[in-house]
This record gives sequence, structure tokens and C-alpha cells, in this order.
Amino acid sequence: MATVVMQDIIKEVGPKADLPEFGSGDTVAVHYKIKEGSKERVQVFQGVVIQKKGTGSTVTFTVRKMSNGVGVERIFPLSSPSIDKLEVMKRGKVRRSKIFYLRDRKGKAARIKERYSKKS
Repeated sequence: MATVVMQDIIKEVGPKADLPEFGSGDTVAVHYKIKEGSKERVQVFQGVVIQKKGTGSTVTFTVRKMSNGVGVERIFPLSSPSIDKLEVMKRGKVRRSKIFYLRDRKGKAARIKERYSKKS
């Protein structure tokens, strides 16, 4: 009986099954729940995934966006209950798993080519 309870806990803490597959270079919109006192609201953070690291329930991903000319990065745990929804806006075509070189680039140099999938 103890194993059934433990499996339920592992499923609850583990990575969410309803989140889409994504990787470095993809543009994502993370809908994140924020608690302010007794109120709760959802804030959207949209940007490019520059890294994904960890295994199992410790997977985290870093999203970078430009806000008024200033680069803003935020690290999200994939198994966080605060993540309401994750949408993949564009699939990026990159050759590295960690694209920290975007930090040094500005304007058109910071663009990422789009990866197209076959629809048949």
C-alpha cells in the first residue's frame, strides 16, 4: 500500500505530461501563476529558450526576452505547479543545446532561423 502512495507523490512532483515538447531555440510563452496576497493572476513570459538542463523532476529551462532594450532571463522548473500553460510559438533551428551566444548579440544578429516540420 505504501508504494501506491509513493507512486502518486512521484507522479504529482514529476514533470507534467500535458506540456509540449520544446528545446533550445524555440520561442515559448510561459503562463505563470503569481500570488499577490489573497489574489492569484496569470502572467505570460514570452521569449527564446536558451537552455534546458536537468533530468527527471529537476528539469529546468531558461527563457530570454528583450524588454525595452534590456535582456531579461528567467529560469523555470518544468515540474512547477505555478506553470499554468506552456505554448510553443515558433520552432527554432539551432545547432547547440545551450545558446548563450544570444546574450552578446543585438538586433538582427540575434535572430534564429525557423525550423519547419513536414505536414502530411
